[in-house]
Amino acid sequence: MDYKDTINLPQTEFAMKANLANREPAMLEAWEKAGLYQQIQQRTAGRPMWVLHDGPPYANGDIHMGHAVNKILKDMVVKSRLLAGFHSPYVPGWDCHGLPIELQVEKKHGKVGHKLDAAAFRAHCREYAERQIDLQRDGFRRMGVLGDWYQPYTTKAFLYEADMIRALASIMRGGHLLQGA
Repeated sequence: MDYKDTINLPQTEFAMKANLANREPAMLEAWEKAGLYQQIQQRTAGRPMWVLHDGPPYANGDIHMGHAVNKILKDMVVKSRLLAGFHSPYVPGWDCHGLPIELQVEKKHGKVGHKLDAAAFRAHCREYAERQIDLQRDGFRRMGVLGDWYQPYTTKAFLYEADMIRALASIMRGGHLLQGA
């Protein structure tokens, strides 16, 4: 005798296995297709603003546990502020300058002045950073972090670089930058 038919078990639409590895891409695609982040921003637009400025990671390699902890904690804070009644946009960013990127480019293309000139080296650095941003963005999105992923700020943006030069010029004009011995 099969006792299964004699027991009144609850019925559910939920799958008995989480099967997240297979379901994750479909969930992310549905969020993207629905414009979930944009909808949240539109619906909270009239609320008081609360901004978490994202101190950016270097665009120089695969994400690691430190990146994951950093982004997930920031995502939790931003989402908690949304639930607390604030308009809280999250604009991610990437640091695209500095030694970590230059070292990776040197490994592949050689040092400036030996195998390539400064302009070519900078171009390779920009290309490398852009590839790393794409990889890291995909990783952060796969973690379920909501943000304006396709309009991030990057330190390699020419407008950003020009703003930094203008800020330095202002500091110099004010006499706050001194040449040391």
